[in-house]
Amino acid sequence: MEILNQNQNQPEDPNKNFLHSTTARIVMVGVLTLVLLIPLQYVKNLIFDRSQLQRHTEETVSAQWGGNVYVYGPVLKIPYKNTKKNGAPAYAYFFPEKLDITANVVSESKRRNTYKSAVFNAGIKFSGNYTTPNFSKSGISPENIDWERATIQLNTGNLKGIKGAVAINFNGKRYNFEPASRENSNDSMVALETKTINLRDAFAGGVVNFSMDVSYNGTKRLAIVPIGKLTETQMISNWHKPLFGGNFMPEKESDTATGATACWKISHLNRPFAQQHFGSLPDLKAYSFNVDFIIPVNEYEQNERAAKYGFLVIGLTFLIFFLIQSMSRISIHIFQYIMIGLALIMFYTLLISITEHSSFRFAYIIAGLSVVAMITLYSISILKDRRFPMFIAAALTGLYTFIYVIIQLEEYALLAGSIGLFLILGAVMYFSRRIDWNK
Repeated sequence: MEILNQNQNQPEDPNKNFLHSTTARIVMVGVLTLVLLIPLQYVKNLIFDRSQLQRHTEETVSAQWGGNVYVYGPVLKIPYKNTKKNGAPAYAYFFPEKLDITANVVSESKRRNTYKSAVFNAGIKFSGNYTTPNFSKSGISPENIDWERATIQLNTGNLKGIKGAVAINFNGKRYNFEPASRENSNDSMVALETKTINLRDAFAGGVVNFSMDVSYNGTKRLAIVPIGKLTETQMISNWHKPLFGGNFMPEKESDTATGATACWKISHLNRPFAQQHFGSLPDLKAYSFNVDFIIPVNEYEQNERAAKYGFLVIGLTFLIFFLIQSMSRISIHIFQYIMIGLALIMFYTLLISITEHSSFRFAYIIAGLSVVAMITLYSISILKDRRFPMFIAAALTGLYTFIYVIIQLEEYALLAGSIGLFLILGAVMYFSRRIDWNK
């Protein structure tokens, strides 16, 4: 009897009580969440490696199909004798008085194994007119101008992407373009040039009209320099939501499910370069208006964005199980938390692997349903009550749906994410208010 009383009076081990306390459990769950960031990082690295292969495919297709398209023209090129350099040959360049451009852009996808790249074909029509080139302000004597040996240039940064022959109808006559060198050029553009034209005869009637068509294969960007004294451009594309940039934004633009259109109207007063240049052409790339045909969020970027929410998914799922454990007094072993965490990480490997053979939406639905079903069935055996697993299934479904919506949003992603996280925090505060942290 005396021994029994001594055992009853013996103080309990404080370390043993702490290990079974609510505080210890939440600390262990928090540490486990941080540990699971290691395999999650491996999954992120896998997604990054696959996205690099996708980028390499885009670069390969771009090199084979045709890269960014930069173009401006036509430009009159007139030789003259430079008396300041002992009569050395030089060239004067004149831009059109009126320039109308119509670009019809048709995009498509080129596939290499499981990777694809977006490309386009741009049919560009140039038309307009020239007035008689004026040398009066240059100090060049009329007898030093070689009107009979003038040519027309088309300047571009993508010779490889040009499809078919290129010719200009100038004053009712057809002239073919051939590759040529650019004298004293200050940029990386290359030139197509016609044979010599007698401008003295061409401008005998005053204004000269011209028209020409150019077909380009390109990727990502179409850039045009508005060299006309008045340049009016219309772009028609089957691409959904192209990005407009460069030195000028379109005056009008519309976007529908079937494509987009845009219009520019640019005067020579809107740009910092003149209508004529002597000696060489300046670098005009910085004064182009651009249309970018890129996928705002491609499938690999969507996978990367989904993986960034991995910590949130793991943390909130563990928090749900912890709240159930604390309020129902059901014991959940740390090993069971590990299994749940690994199932959550498997979602991202399923997502990236299925995405490469289908769409991101289909992959997200299949991966999400698979993981939710696995964790729900596993939690039935843990919690011994069907009410809690059904709540977990509903919570995980809502969480994955919420993340999918954020990934799809572009302009309102931050706003939706902030509101969603605020509501989740409020729900956690509401359900955790009854936890006795002293036990």
